[in-house]
Amino acid sequence: MDLVSKFWGFCHTLRHEGVDYSDYIEELTYLIFLKIAEEKRIMIPLGCSWNDLIIHDKENLLIKYNEVLNELSTEKSILGNIFSQPMAKIRSSQSLKRLLTLIDQINWSTYNEDVLGAMFEGLLEKAANESKKGAGQYFTPRPLIDSIVNVMQPNPFESDTFKMSDVACGTGGFIISSYEWYKKNKDHKQLSKEHSEKLINETYFGQELVIRPRRMAQMNLFLHGLNPSIKLGDTIYEPFDNIRYTCILTNPPFGNKGSNQIPERKDFQIKTSNKQLNFIQHVLSSLDIKGRAAIVLPDNILSDEKAVELWKISFTKYNIHTILKLPNGTFLPYTNVKAVVIFIEKGIQTTDTWIYDARTNVESITKKGRPLTHNHFKNFLDCYGSKPNGSCPSRKLKSDIRFRNFKIDEIKKRNFNLDINWIADNQNLENEYFEIDDITNDAIIELESIIEGLKELSNMLDDTDE
Repeated sequence: MDLVSKFWGFCHTLRHEGVDYSDYIEELTYLIFLKIAEEKRIMIPLGCSWNDLIIHDKENLLIKYNEVLNELSTEKSILGNIFSQPMAKIRSSQSLKRLLTLIDQINWSTYNEDVLGAMFEGLLEKAANESKKGAGQYFTPRPLIDSIVNVMQPNPFESDTFKMSDVACGTGGFIISSYEWYKKNKDHKQLSKEHSEKLINETYFGQELVIRPRRMAQMNLFLHGLNPSIKLGDTIYEPFDNIRYTCILTNPPFGNKGSNQIPERKDFQIKTSNKQLNFIQHVLSSLDIKGRAAIVLPDNILSDEKAVELWKISFTKYNIHTILKLPNGTFLPYTNVKAVVIFIEKGIQTTDTWIYDARTNVESITKKGRPLTHNHFKNFLDCYGSKPNGSCPSRKLKSDIRFRNFKIDEIKKRNFNLDINWIADNQNLENEYFEIDDITNDAIIELESIIEGLKELSNMLDDTDE
């Protein structure tokens, strides 16, 4: 998004004040949040709005900004959580004024609904590249999120007790997409007061380990008119809270960093330090009876020794009804790990599993030349059918080489190894993760950012000389 490059250029200027990239990004999200709230006419406490900042005298602007942050942190509402323990990282009123002016020039309401999350992700990606550290644990590509939501159909009023959760929610992408799906597909304009309160306060939940993305999730949901319940904490190592959900959509962080201990969870039947396996077990424990889940996982979860043990147990208690093999490069530029989505229903044993191969003989995803789009999942949505639990009768009528059914007897013969391939690979696409266009485009963006930063620095020096 062009806004990312625009603000990244200013980020270089702030580095001369000693503001770290990650601190700058957090500062920026505070300000953009207040601007979007102003545009959407969302009530902000008196004296703490965007307009109160933008009209303030430049000389004392930094003092005013700190007062606003402190005032918002004392709010008893969700605003108090969003602005908890704030501290302005910008050190001069002059730089703050420049940033306010830059933000004020943009009509944020003309961008897509999740502009704040997309902005945060784009800037954090650049910061990660700058520091050579990965940032992919926070993000799931929007086309994948939307496709999962479309087949899972998280309708808040399908039952009186419906609750949706993302147990590793990052910036809240699955939750926001679920809410947008409901508004698009269901009549929400004539809700009773009781139903409206349920939708706003008692439908969407999440948990996140890292403070910054958790704050972003809270901001995103608040700006969508929801009162989010996003718990801060470790999903798999903290004691189980025994709360059950009707629908869980999640993409737990890949890799095993920080997972060298076996969780002391009595509800986990397989004792392992494997983070992904433990997230699966947490999701299974957290589902309500006949609840459903979609979990994004690395391929090794299909066939590892401990994974096979878990599937052998789970197939008798859960319906592992669908597996989607994602295209190579789905999570670039963060990681090139191969991944799948596993769809589960609780309370019914598995009789057969459908696998959709969206990978074999499909050109690898690249960051710019061949980005992941909704079209990559269009045929999968058609094959999946209209039932969120994967029970649509039309599945049996499908004649599609990419969509194949495997009976439980076949799976047992494989000792529950779910890494099944049946399409002949006619192309050697394994190493086609990067194109020359991606490399040159990245170089151009970096050069533009440097030039933009030099321009801002020049402007600041000119102001100093006046």
